[in-house]
Amino acid sequence: MEKQQERIRIKDIAQMAGVSVGTVDRVLHSRSGVSASSRMKVEEILQKLNYQPNMYASALASNKKYRFVYLLPSHNEGDYWTDVEHGMQQAVARFSDFNVSLSAFYYDQYESGAFTEAGMHILDEQPDGVILSPAIEEETERFVGRLQEAGIPYVFIDSNIPRLSPLAFYGQHARRSGYFAARMLRLLSQGQTEIVIFRQINEGHLGSNQQLYREEGFYEYMKEHCPELKMWELNLYAKQPGEDASRLDEFFAAHPDVKCGITFNSKAYIIGEYMQRHGRTDFHLMGYDLLRRNVACLKAGSIDFIIAQQPTVQGYNSIECLCNHLILRKKVKNCNYMPINLITTENLDFYFDTHVNE
Repeated sequence: MEKQQERIRIKDIAQMAGVSVGTVDRVLHSRSGVSASSRMKVEEILQKLNYQPNMYASALASNKKYRFVYLLPSHNEGDYWTDVEHGMQQAVARFSDFNVSLSAFYYDQYESGAFTEAGMHILDEQPDGVILSPAIEEETERFVGRLQEAGIPYVFIDSNIPRLSPLAFYGQHARRSGYFAARMLRLLSQGQTEIVIFRQINEGHLGSNQQLYREEGFYEYMKEHCPELKMWELNLYAKQPGEDASRLDEFFAAHPDVKCGITFNSKAYIIGEYMQRHGRTDFHLMGYDLLRRNVACLKAGSIDFIIAQQPTVQGYNSIECLCNHLILRKKVKNCNYMPINLITTENLDFYFDTHVNE
């Protein structure tokens, strides 16, 4: 059939249907200006031949420009989101033949209303597709409702809210990731009766849905398998980084027997570097994401395990998804979970070799 299709031309289809080449072209591209009878004749021939148009060549020929935008939390160079952006830029370069451009929008994940304000600016731009990291569910619902009204497809990245029906989602299964993290921490805390969860918050709110869902999975495992384990929570305030050290001092002075902990955000280095400054080698720590400072702590031994989630791949795939859907008219997979990779000093270099250039 593939060899047969290579020989089928639009001219041939037009002759078989008894219509003009222009009519066949309009039917293939779902354009108006075709009578019902002519459209039916062409569609019957297409179905009989099992004809699949070359959308790649068609997209190139159309010379249409596509503008995508993304909405991510504000961040510093070297943070987790930098790798997500790097993956997006790689995908834009890969699909450059299709006149794809990409614009960035950011919101302060610890500031109420910041997501909504950034979303309004995006709507004013009228993009062809949007990639976003969801914020508070109610705010996200209002924004994507406006996108739906405008007919703009949107992809969720890092955090998913399935009921809001994104075109696709790329990220880890947060609850399972937290459940898995609890299992690993249980192994690290053998013989311990207490552990601590370090939390990044502002005004009582966690910075992301992912952190919340990871915590839920973590507590689910602990309740099922070791309900006797005492779990403390230490809040570190995102807008008050200068107070981290004193809060850690106070906590460990009050809980000297706590020697195992975890953080569900990407800033495990805050605790890891604290342990190095105090010369502590008896504390076991888990965290998320291969930030440069996290990796340094892993190599120094102040972090035992890091759970990685391939942010560059997430960024790349989100752009590819919009291109496949809008330009190449391919069917895309709705839910795309990233592997839950547990990184140690022993497999760190192998992980980088595999993923750093993706």
